[in-house]
Order: sequence, then structure tokens, then C-alpha cells
Amino acid sequence: MDRLVVKGDRPLSGSVEISGAKNAVLPLMTAALMVNGETTLKRVPNLKDTRTMIRLLDIVGAGVSFDAGEMKIDGSTVNNLEAPYDLVKTMRASFYILGPLLARFGKVKVSLPGGCAWGPRPVDFHLKGLEKLGAKITLEEGYILAEADRLIGNKVSFDFPSVGATGNIVMAGVLAKGETVIENAAREPEIVQLCDALNTMGAIIDGISTDKIIIQGVEELQSTDLDVIPDRIEAGTYLIAGAAMGEITVNYCNPNHLNVLIEKLIEAGAKIDTSKNSITIKKANPINPVDVTTEVYPGFPTDLQAQWIALMAIASGSSVVKDTVYHDRFTHIPELNRLGANIELRENMAIINGVDHLIGAPVMSTDIRASAALILGAIMARGKTDISRIYHIDRGYEFIEKKFQALGVDIVRKND
Repeated sequence: MDRLVVKGDRPLSGSVEISGAKNAVLPLMTAALMVNGETTLKRVPNLKDTRTMIRLLDIVGAGVSFDAGEMKIDGSTVNNLEAPYDLVKTMRASFYILGPLLARFGKVKVSLPGGCAWGPRPVDFHLKGLEKLGAKITLEEGYILAEADRLIGNKVSFDFPSVGATGNIVMAGVLAKGETVIENAAREPEIVQLCDALNTMGAIIDGISTDKIIIQGVEELQSTDLDVIPDRIEAGTYLIAGAAMGEITVNYCNPNHLNVLIEKLIEAGAKIDTSKNSITIKKANPINPVDVTTEVYPGFPTDLQAQWIALMAIASGSSVVKDTVYHDRFTHIPELNRLGANIELRENMAIINGVDHLIGAPVMSTDIRASAALILGAIMARGKTDISRIYHIDRGYEFIEKKFQALGVDIVRKND
């Protein structure tokens, strides 16, 4: 099994190019199933999750080619409306297949999803939303069977602005008959891109980037070519590394997607310059302790909570990080403490007492963002850190060791 070995406490310098967003490309891939033709996606990251989604599209009969960041998906050959457990259990985003296939074919059978090991993330919002559009939902031996002769537009109001449920109901709604209104919709950039993409394919969606999305159903969608937006979480991870250890430029990113993080980094003492598509950051010296509470977009993202805790571990004082999105997403804390951090967990709140330095040690990854936090901790630490179970990081970060190597990090992948 692969592991990463990091020799830390070296200054960072140079530039890094951000890949296309994992959380944007996965729903775009399933949206392509709604088209009786070929969709082209560009700047697609080569990740474990994108490769898993390719396998799923292949299982349902779509033709997929992927080379040098360009993916072509032919939805005209779809002939199987079942997504199997063995695949869906490895990646929750497989559930995005539910809305598109139901809307286009009137029937779909999808295993209940799996994915990261932390926290309950129920699919109720997806299912209740589809029922509002007229779908009949039944559960059979761990599989969800959804059926509808044709979905009918309706008002769908979420108790919580779920990104996954918003994406699924948007895709279902564009082929439903009549008007669909989604209230308390997610506003993340990845949802904005999905809506914009569907509009280029012939959908009629208004209220994009607001919490009230209005969809006028159409009979069919057309093929299109799309560029995947940059991954704001990957960009944020490298910016946090720069705030701790050097001066770097993050290219092909959208600073507008990172406003809250940028504000927090400046508060922590980092110096930041932004342009249209890049951000340059110079490390904070000292690192000021800064409290963070995660919120849905446009608030501080839960997907950067672990990385922020790693930065605060060497801040010049105490800070508090509270996660209001996923209350139990803190499996990285015991591992950071193995590196010498002083972090106490109280329910959904981490109390971090900054230390002078971290010290390398063997640690274990538990999910995608926890893995990123451990890499950041290893980069900050004196000595060698051995990070195991890095298959998690490969789900969400493209070529992470090569990108950090280019910034001056002594990091190597080993398999022994």
C-alpha cells in the first residue's frame, strides 16, 4: 500500500497550478448521461474519484474516453439503469447518477452510498426531493429503486442546503414537466457550474448562485463542451501551506471562491496579493491564532477545517475551530497530536494551543481532507513523517506529491 514520506521544516517557494474541481466534475459527468450524444469536459483531474465515476458510467453503458485532462462522454449508448453496491460504496458522489437517469429514462436502481468513513450524511434530502417531483421510491435489499413515467415540476424545500441533494434535484428538474423551484438550495461554486453547464445544454435555470433555483423543464438536452472550474479546496490547501512555510503563487484559481479563507489568512498574518486567476501568499511570521467556524458557502468551508487546524497547531497562541456542517469530522486531531500538536476536542469544537514546532512521526490518513492536514503537518514538522493509507488523498488531490516537490518539499511516495 502506498505511503508518503515527508522530511519537513523546509521553506516553500515557487508556483503551483490548481487542477479542475473534483466536486464540480463528478456531477458534470453524471449530467452527461442526460444527453443523447457526446459531452466533452476539459481540465478534468486525474483522481481516484474521477476514475471510479468513469467505471460507473461504463457500467451503465456510456462511452467514456479520458486523456490528458479531456474527457468525452457518450450518453447515447446508456443501456443499464443499475449502479451496483461494490462501486457506489467506494464513493458517495456515485449517488449523483440517481437524478439524471430517473429524469431521462423514468427508472433507476442505485445502491445506498458509501464514501469517507466520518459522519452520517443521509440521502433523505435526495429521495424526498425526487418524491416531490413525482417519483415512487422503494428500498430493496440495500438498493433504492426510483420510478416515474415522467417527473413533474414542484416546489422542493430543503431543511439544510445540501450540495449533493441540490445537484440531484437540479438535474432531475431540468427534464421534468413544468416548473421546479428549489428553496434553501446550496450556493457552492460547484452547483453554480452545474447549473451553468445545464443551461448551455439547453436547460432553463434561473436563480443560479442564490438559495432559490427556478427550473423550467425541457424535453431534452444537447451536447456541449465545458471547462471544469478550478478546485477551491485544493487551492486553499496550498495557500495554507504557504502561510505556514514560505512564499508561493497559486495559479489557475478563482480568488472569489476563496474570500473567507483569504480574510482568515490575512488575519493570521499572511501577506496576500490576488489577480484574476492567481493568488500569491507570503508566510505569516508569527502565525496569529484565528478562530474559525465552518458554514455552508459562502462561509468557511468544512473541507478546509482540517487544514486550518494544522496551521493553527503552530500559531502563537490558542484558537478554536468549530464545525457546524459535519459535527464529527475530526479524526485528524489524534494524528496531528502524534506530531506534537496540542489539540483538544470537545464535541464539534477543537481547542488548539499553538506549539513552537511539530516533530515528525508515523501517522495514518482517515479521509481526504484529514490526509491533506497531515501532509501540511508533516511539511511543518522537524524530521521525518511517514503517512500511511494515502489512498484517501488520491481521491481528491491530483499529483499532490509532485506539486509539493515543485514547491521545495522533500516528499516521496513509497510502496513497500
